[in-house]
Parts: sequence; C-alpha cells; structure tokens
Amino acid sequence: MLTDESGARFVLNDRYDIALLAEADAVHLGQTDIPPSAIPDDVRKRLAIGRSTHTLKELETAQGEPVDYIAFGPVFETTSKESEFDARGLEALTTAVRLAAARPLVAIGGIQKHHLGDLRRAGVAGFAVISGVAGADDPILAARELMTSFAGTG
Repeated sequence: MLTDESGARFVLNDRYDIALLAEADAVHLGQTDIPPSAIPDDVRKRLAIGRSTHTLKELETAQGEPVDYIAFGPVFETTSKESEFDARGLEALTTAVRLAAARPLVAIGGIQKHHLGDLRRAGVAGFAVISGVAGADDPILAARELMTSFAGTG
C-alpha cells in the first residue's frame, strides 16, 4: 500500500467496515457515527480508533471511550465542512491538549501552513487538513510542505 511505502497512516472516516476492506490503519469517528464501544474487539486489534470532539464536554466523554486518539476543533474557521461549531481557537486547543494528556490530540479545522508553529507550541500530536491539500495545485507537494513545517524543519 502506498501509505506503507511512505511511512504514513491511512485513516478512513466514519465506517470501520470500509476501513477494514480498504486495509486502513485507523477509522475516525464523528459524534454522529457509530460509537467506539460498538466496534468489535477483533476489529480494534486491526484498526486504531479516533474520535472527533468539538467541545470540552465531548472531549471529556471521549476520554472514557475506547479510542486511541482524540481530534478537537474546528480550531480555525473552515469552509471545507459545515459545522454547527464556531472556531475554537488556540486557547481552547491548548486546554484540550492538557485534558486529553493520556491520548494524542489531533487539531482539526481550518488549518493552514502558517498555523503549524502555533499547533506545535500547543502540544498537538498532529493535525488534519482538507483544503490545504485537496485545493492545492500540487497536493503531494502541499502535503510534504505541511509535514516538514510541522516537524520544524521547514
């Protein structure tokens, strides 16, 4: 698989059954998707489970769920996905990182290359991007630049 060759992880949204068929490394579940506790134990041995959160209350609930990482956002304004939630900002993100300390926290929502230093300082384990890659003239180059910048070498 291409992700194996590059050292990347393949994360599929919403459906663990399709994630298994696609040989993904993880499934990412939103608040309206199947709850993580409903995923069979044998599937959990094959897939990492992620959970989207938008409020500190959702984040606290996710801490009690069988998940491997927690996503929080939207951190910044985004037009990639409709959301009933306003941008949370860096202060809320920093609080979320602290509260989720037992698990890696991934920043989501409106993330651009110029935000990555702030995300690193907030302590996130990673970030998710849609428009910054999908809307780029060269998506492969855009993804590489984002990763290099986040690692602090760009």
